Amino acid sequence: MTMRAAPPTAISFDAVLTHLAAVHPDKPLLCWADAPATPSDWAALTGTNLQQRVSQVQHWLAHSAGVVPGARVAWLGLNHPAQVVLLLALARLGAMLVPLNHRLSPAEWASVLRDCSPKTLLHDAHFGEQSQALARTLDQEADLKLRVCSVSALLDKPAPGWSAEHPIVNTSPDTPLLLVYTSGTTGEPKGAVHTQAHLLANMAIAAAAQRLGPEDRVLTVLPLFHVGGLCIQTLPALGVGATVLLCSRFDASATLASIARERITLTLQVPTTLQALTQHADWPRADLSSLRAIWAGSSLLPAPLLEAVHARGVPVCNVYGSTETGPFSIALSPEHARSHLGSCGWPAPGVSVRLCDALGDVVASGQVGELCVRAPNVVQRYWPDRSAVDADGFFHSGDLARQAADGSFTIVGRAKDMIISGGENIYPAEIENTLLQHPWVRECAVIAQDDSRWGEVAVAVVVLDAAAGDAWEQTLQAHLQDRLARYKWPRRWQRLHSLPRTALGKVQKAALKTQLAAGPPPIPPDDLPRA
Repeated sequence: MTMRAAPPTAISFDAVLTHLAAVHPDKPLLCWADAPATPSDWAALTGTNLQQRVSQVQHWLAHSAGVVPGARVAWLGLNHPAQVVLLLALARLGAMLVPLNHRLSPAEWASVLRDCSPKTLLHDAHFGEQSQALARTLDQEADLKLRVCSVSALLDKPAPGWSAEHPIVNTSPDTPLLLVYTSGTTGEPKGAVHTQAHLLANMAIAAAAQRLGPEDRVLTVLPLFHVGGLCIQTLPALGVGATVLLCSRFDASATLASIARERITLTLQVPTTLQALTQHADWPRADLSSLRAIWAGSSLLPAPLLEAVHARGVPVCNVYGSTETGPFSIALSPEHARSHLGSCGWPAPGVSVRLCDALGDVVASGQVGELCVRAPNVVQRYWPDRSAVDADGFFHSGDLARQAADGSFTIVGRAKDMIISGGENIYPAEIENTLLQHPWVRECAVIAQDDSRWGEVAVAVVVLDAAAGDAWEQTLQAHLQDRLARYKWPRRWQRLHSLPRTALGKVQKAALKTQLAAGPPPIPPDDLPRA
């Protein structure tokens, strides 16, 4: 396993900006692929432009929006360079950015804002009406007065006294900067508090693991409202002086065209976007020669999908993490991408990992345990002041993993998803990985359902290709023969047109259980004998 040693963590975001302006004054660092056809102040920001824009936005926030240290500022919009600039300006003020998941419902936005009580909500051109309606709702229901401003206000004529050398608030490394709410795949979303030190450490760790350098050209298509889109490549790439091409949202055609035209060297994808790329009509002839790797943010990457990308000569490198862990925790490097299909790889520089049982004790070698992470990029608390780590500083991910003899880790499921059937532990990810190897299976999820005989049984929910025949259940069951122990086989099957997912493509198993409970009953269990 070869990774760069983590470079020294920058002492502040202002130091990062000063360095970029000095070393790359005229180099385009943050480019907006979807900038309006008319001249745009956001189209391409060089090192000098970026520093100047951050100073201007900082002044607007302090003098026009009244942002003070500790204040929260919310953002609702598609990917936009202003969101990155806003984060950097808030770092100078000692305030916090609260990016809203634009795919949530207005009620879910309101729940987040009631929890953290920002005074300002900035929006792009796509979410003006929704933002105003949200402010009215909060005013009526929670007496929360929310100042709503368009992103265009950030570039209004500076108020009197503006200067590119506007003073910076004396913040400490422990000053909170980013408040990101968990995706809520289980339970109520919680706000993970990322300090400036956490984000800067994550930038150093991610840059080392991905071997990022000024020569790289990074394509960002995943949403910046999540730490995956913002912190796995975008901020680390900017920190080392690489060029970031930012897209408002993912589009398969535009992504393939951008990779070829812009000579992209790295990009971050998730299984759903990778699948869209590999199934696109242009995939077989797309020019991918500039790519040195595609990184994928997911604990579960189907082998057929990986093989489709590897067949084009591009390694797919996995990165494991969560909202609370920076998220860069475990990484699979390009040289191991083909030999370790399905693995998350090894801990990134500076990251400690251990597997624990239900009592918190470290499990024996080769055994399954809950994956726990301690690192300088791991958040210590949820908003407002609820601990996120144990007494030793480890974050308990809720993911179950197994460590191989070579030290690499493989996720086998979620602790809450583990199925105990007839006294046997069944890990859904093992079944899902096996089913995804069949050409008929496009998507799948394995969940538990109560059973009077076995306590719980595994239910396989599948989205199938149009070529699947009427005997699809028997075919898939036969596919498991000699691949999985018999006690792990699903005892019930359900075919759906799609699976409920979060913004980053994670299956919402709680929602799936509710959906199945409300819809037609699953196919009755067969009378498989227990192994």
